Amino acid sequence: MEVTSTYRYARISAFKAREVTREIQGRSASDALDLLTFSPKKAAVMVRKTLRSAIANAENNADLKVDTLLVKEAVVGEGPTLKRFRARARGSASPLRKRTSHIRIVLADELAPAARDGARKKGRAAEPAEAADQSKVQAAKTTARRRSVKTATKKSAPSGTEPAPAAQPTAEKED
Repeated sequence: MEVTSTYRYARISAFKAREVTREIQGRSASDALDLLTFSPKKAAVMVRKTLRSAIANAENNADLKVDTLLVKEAVVGEGPTLKRFRARARGSASPLRKRTSHIRIVLADELAPAARDGARKKGRAAEPAEAADQSKVQAAKTTARRRSVKTATKKSAPSGTEPAPAAQPTAEKED
């Protein structure tokens, strides 16, 4: 089951908030909370607030346990930009863009994906090993081809002769 929480119109650039959300994606909810607690970034406070809200939604609305929650998605989208100006010299002004963002965190129950992965691994245990061996053989063939092409071009060039020097002016003035 999935539970979401959204922090809308957060007064931080989406670029800066994405840096923090990349760190927590795929982690357990408790690990992500610990990571955000000790992060020095301003965005970490906002993401932690959203994550705690998502955990509360999971406990109260979906009757899920915190220990089994996994951060499935942590997405930051751009919100509206507040446009202001700063007064500059000689009566001019320069624009200020106060960017906002929407932070969305999706928590999923950890047990459901683990059960699916376990079933897949049991059924296809031998296939990935064979596929890996075939890909290694294919990679070896392509590198061998590249090496043979390089050596062939070196052998076709006449050895012992140097490339012709750059063209020099032929007409010289005599005094």
